[in-house]
Amino acid sequence: MAKIISAVALSGGQGKTTLVFFLSLLLAKQGNRVLAIDANPQPDLTLYLGCELEANDPSLLEVLTGKVMADDAIYETSRENLFILPADRALSQANTYLSSSGTGASILKQRLKTVRDEFDYILIDPQPSESQISLSVVGATEILIVPFEATTKGHSSTIDTLEFLDMRSQLEAFNGQILGVVPFRDKWAGRNRTKESRQAIEDVAEVKGDLRMFPSIRESEPIKRCLSEGELLTEGHDLQYPFEQISEALKNG
Repeated sequence: MAKIISAVALSGGQGKTTLVFFLSLLLAKQGNRVLAIDANPQPDLTLYLGCELEANDPSLLEVLTGKVMADDAIYETSRENLFILPADRALSQANTYLSSSGTGASILKQRLKTVRDEFDYILIDPQPSESQISLSVVGATEILIVPFEATTKGHSSTIDTLEFLDMRSQLEAFNGQILGVVPFRDKWAGRNRTKESRQAIEDVAEVKGDLRMFPSIRESEPIKRCLSEGELLTEGHDLQYPFEQISEALKNG
């Protein structure tokens, strides 16, 4: 049965999509059957994984609202072992449905029951907000990762996100574990980390408690290029290291 993993941050630009994208490709390359779910009405993950929906193709919206089964909205990607449950901008309509359902926080978990046995990992990229979609994603998640941009904004996002998850846990609307936090867009000048990145990472270290801090995802042109081209980083590339460490933690967790 698949492990359900989400990257959650309450502010945009914190690295959720980048994390889910590269981790999905890496896990699939390692021989795992992986389902990536785009749960963001700004569907960058769908774009990066090369999924082009036609007008009547079902997506996550139709799955959440119960119009189709999850199986009917899962598509192959160009990568072996990697599949996607895509989104488009119409996904925002699901917020109204989930809000009025009375059981919105548990709907995604219920919808995924029919496909969990088909995969080893299900990775979700949610909306960067406390939307009904995001609440449903958190309710379905077993293992959660918190990425943060290595800036003052990223520090604030981490505080807000951890407080949000603690509240969801107190309400028994999140029963999973937080695997750790991951610095994103860590900027370096030569061999030295910039002052802004260093300060942000140190600030997050003070508020993360016992949570693990994974190696940082650096600001780099190869990362941007691979995202735009839908490609995995070159094997053995040092930029791949944080994703490899997260992959190992998932296997050992």
